[in-house]
Amino acid sequence: MKLYIARHAWAGSYGDPAWPDDSERPLEPGGAERYAKLVARLAERGMAPERVASSPLVRCVQTAEVLADQTQHRPEIERLDALAPGVELDSLLEWTGRSQADAAWVGHNPDVEHLVALLIGQSGAVRFAKGAIASLLFEGPVRPGAGVLQWHVTAKVLGV
Repeated sequence: MKLYIARHAWAGSYGDPAWPDDSERPLEPGGAERYAKLVARLAERGMAPERVASSPLVRCVQTAEVLADQTQHRPEIERLDALAPGVELDSLLEWTGRSQADAAWVGHNPDVEHLVALLIGQSGAVRFAKGAIASLLFEGPVRPGAGVLQWHVTAKVLGV
């Protein structure tokens, strides 16, 4: 199966007084549009998750909605507390293991950076710009060290 791991797209600035509750901070209008272009280009190249899990924070849910809307299967978004900052790996693995369908996780830095490194058996982190997406391939269950990084792309790489 393929697992796509995405960092949320471009959101308003952390600490913006307009969003005293950071969990409510939304994507910037231009950020959502730019992310839609990125995902559309990846979908043209075969990215097609059948399941999408998102952190419950607004900016991730909005990112997941764009991802689902721009891909072939248009999956429903499942909000998982396990993807909130400080990720709960065991819960994510359990959610992912319920199906062999290709899936996507939408979360936050530094969590996504560490998740990718852990799943491909590397120490440290794989740097994620805002809106970046990685594709990992698993021959069996999704578990630490079992993944193969197929690609890791940013909007800038694709010219969007």
